[in-house]
Amino acid sequence: MKAVSIETGKASKAKVHGVNRGISVFDLVLRIVAIVGTLASAVAMGTADQALSFSTQIVNFEAQYDDIDAFKFFVIVNAIACGYLALTLPFSIFHIMRRRAGKSRVLLIVLDAIMLVFITSGASAAAAIVYLAHNGNTSTNWFSICQQYTDFCQRSAGSLIGSFGAMAMMVLLIVLSAIALSRS
Repeated sequence: MKAVSIETGKASKAKVHGVNRGISVFDLVLRIVAIVGTLASAVAMGTADQALSFSTQIVNFEAQYDDIDAFKFFVIVNAIACGYLALTLPFSIFHIMRRRAGKSRVLLIVLDAIMLVFITSGASAAAAIVYLAHNGNTSTNWFSICQQYTDFCQRSAGSLIGSFGAMAMMVLLIVLSAIALSRS
């Protein structure tokens, strides 16, 4: 009877280690997907500009991302998040090789939560401006600019998709790290 319980204990530890390795591999994949999302968002917003000529070719009206502070903040935050995620890839690889690395997992949970706050604030600020650009605000006589600057608006709205996707990946990363930490 004693030999059976020892074997069962070893089998359950091996199962826990296998699950933790799977979580660590999924963590690495999610980090890579989040890197792609934040990088694509920063590049798409950073290159968003459109010029419209007014009655003659001499006078041009331009819409660029750096005209609006919320868009500048969005680009900076996504670039910082992309760099952070790239720097955490070695930790993720380390967790695949060594499953019981508790201190580094705790550090990643805290830093991932901070980065999630930054990405959320940048994406939310940009989303508010994109909403105003698409719909305007009649009570303050702010007109929709997206009827004239369609390419700029499409590009800025599209850049939000990658950022909100990266937010979802960051939430999953935090949850997965917490699960892996609790199982070790």
